[in-house]
Amino acid sequence: MRAFLRSWTKFIALLILVCTLGSCSPAGTAGLEPFQSNNGRYGFFYPTGWTRISVQGGPEVVFHDLINSDETLSLVVSDVGEDVALENMGTALEVGERLMNELLAPNGGERQAELLEANSRDIDGHSFYDIEYLIHLPDKDRHEIATVVLDHGSLFTFAAGTNEVRWNKVEDLFRRVISSFSFFV
Repeated sequence: MRAFLRSWTKFIALLILVCTLGSCSPAGTAGLEPFQSNNGRYGFFYPTGWTRISVQGGPEVVFHDLINSDETLSLVVSDVGEDVALENMGTALEVGERLMNELLAPNGGERQAELLEANSRDIDGHSFYDIEYLIHLPDKDRHEIATVVLDHGSLFTFAAGTNEVRWNKVEDLFRRVISSFSFFV
């Protein structure tokens, strides 16, 4: 019973956090569902109708749209050590460029990427780097946004993306999803 009450309390905390951030307008959580990690450490909202899938050896959390399979949401968690601060890894622009060059479009690959925007924001003692990319694939372009944050020695990279053709239709939704990522413990 206590575990249920703790989970319920954390779910309510997520809803309150979203309202506190100014997202309780009719569009704030419209079309979104809450997700909370099994250990209650973090949570976010994801688009209604999307399904969670498991990827062996991949991101910790992956959701995708059943209708538009190019639309994905993922969370990668990497251990970096307790003594590391996000600011020590560089500015939002520097971290964005490193992600782009090392993960999204490494030299010699078929992908090319453009870093469109990189900003930082602070929420409840955490620095978040919000980064936006346009990725050129051989057969199409893909638009992705991500937020990067450190917590207790782990680097969280939370990203949403779709093909460029659909970007204008989902941009607002994806921005609300990415900005909903938060910690509870």
